[in-house]
Amino acid sequence: MNATPVVLCQSTNCPQGNPPSRLECPTCNKLGIRGSFFCGQECFKADYGTYNPFPNYSFSGTMRPVYPLSPKREVPAHIPRPDYALRKDGVPESEMRTMGQPPVILLEDEIKKMRIACKLGREVLDLAASHVRPGITTDELDAIVHEATIDRNAYPSPLNYRKFPKSVCTSVNEVICHGIPDQRKLKEGDIVNLDISLYYDGVHSDLNATYPVGKVDEESLKLIRTTRECLDAAIKMCKPGALFRDIGKAIEPIARANNCAVVRTYTGHGINTLFHTAPNIPHYAKNKAIGSMKPGMCFTIEPMINLGSNWGLQHWDDSWTATTIDGKRSAQFEETLLITETGVEVLTAGADSVH
Repeated sequence: MNATPVVLCQSTNCPQGNPPSRLECPTCNKLGIRGSFFCGQECFKADYGTYNPFPNYSFSGTMRPVYPLSPKREVPAHIPRPDYALRKDGVPESEMRTMGQPPVILLEDEIKKMRIACKLGREVLDLAASHVRPGITTDELDAIVHEATIDRNAYPSPLNYRKFPKSVCTSVNEVICHGIPDQRKLKEGDIVNLDISLYYDGVHSDLNATYPVGKVDEESLKLIRTTRECLDAAIKMCKPGALFRDIGKAIEPIARANNCAVVRTYTGHGINTLFHTAPNIPHYAKNKAIGSMKPGMCFTIEPMINLGSNWGLQHWDDSWTATTIDGKRSAQFEETLLITETGVEVLTAGADSVH
């Protein structure tokens, strides 16, 4: 008879530092969920029914995934959806076919559709943000985003995009981007980014913002302010003829002046009938992005800014969640932009936007 394997305690709040453990959650065992182990009754009672699916992963900070994930949320059949929504592998074939092609110049009717989709995206983000508070789980925020999106007869663009399992990305503290909503409750002092994307009338919108959870420390507030300032500076230089490579020139000096670093792995992107397309927009200086802005181009700028000097990242074993490699916090803001004949229009602008 084989002995029960020894793994680390999977409690998200283990007071013992997650030592090797043999006490297994009986409910998880019954459901066939492997690896739900705790070091004692205290952790078992606190985390009963939840577990860390990656107990041996070397996490860089204090964040841990809290599983099980809730079932995939349904989208009513009458709501139009992008091609990847119906594929088992979630591959966006339409995007793949356009790789290497120049940015699209939108026609007037397409621009009108983008304005509407972006207005709806802003409504959903503002609604979800109003629910950010200590004690709410990121999965509950996902449910709010999902329902608000389908209430507007729109499809939540992240859902099944390359098999992403949820309708919104929720990135907390040291998570840079693509956090998967789960059973973790937001805590006083956290910061959380809500990344909202929806598909309506054949086009996508994309925006995000970072919010304090209750009262947070001054360093985190400064990080949030700095990140928004980086985005605003980038938006101000957008106009016909401006070079995409110069966007990073507007962002990186602000980040460095505030003792922060600009993430290089992820970029802004074109958006229209496709979720992600040309142009590719790095957020750091001295990049090699090609091309210039022309009226009718639609794209996002979405700088991810880390505390400290380290811009590197690592991915959890879910293949999505990207975190800072030193465990320090990260923030992000994003808007969808349209280049006009005279400058730039922020399609996802909020009521208090200065643009």
